[in-house]
Amino acid sequence: MEVILLERVAKLGQMGEVVRVRDGYARNFLLPRHKALRATEANRKQFENQRAQLEVRNLERKGEAQGVAEKLDGQVFIILRQAGESGQLYGSVSTRDIAEAATAGGFTVERHQILLHTPIKTLGLHKAPVHLHPEVDVEIVVNVARSNEEAERQAKGESATIREETSMADLGLEVGAALAEAGDVEL
Repeated sequence: MEVILLERVAKLGQMGEVVRVRDGYARNFLLPRHKALRATEANRKQFENQRAQLEVRNLERKGEAQGVAEKLDGQVFIILRQAGESGQLYGSVSTRDIAEAATAGGFTVERHQILLHTPIKTLGLHKAPVHLHPEVDVEIVVNVARSNEEAERQAKGESATIREETSMADLGLEVGAALAEAGDVEL
């Protein structure tokens, strides 16, 4: 099916271009979301009459998105989850969780704007791209931790999963040093 794009669509084309797409993609995605019109002669004339209005509306949306992008770029959002000793979560952090954290942080972000290829399943700092407008993308940082204290340590660069292990040899040296200090044993 041929359609006229009403806005820029990634990997497809710019506003005003007539492109050929699969019927299902047009019927189920482009047409219902008002991203395109069927490429009939009547719609081509209608598009040409409304082209200036569509370009102005697109510029307004892009300007709003850039304003939000300046404030949102590089923001860190903390999400608390339960996890095992190895740092593996007892579940996952999805786009919905990140959108809720961003909304709680004072930003209006929808879950479909956050681009995660796979859910987050480990503790730590994770970068998540946010698609605010077809021409405006930013990146936020999601700090997944068990507690606020752990989130602060992770933000400083410490790992939440590293545990100090003390070997028997280390214990023997510490006990020997303590006894030598007390004056009971010579080393």
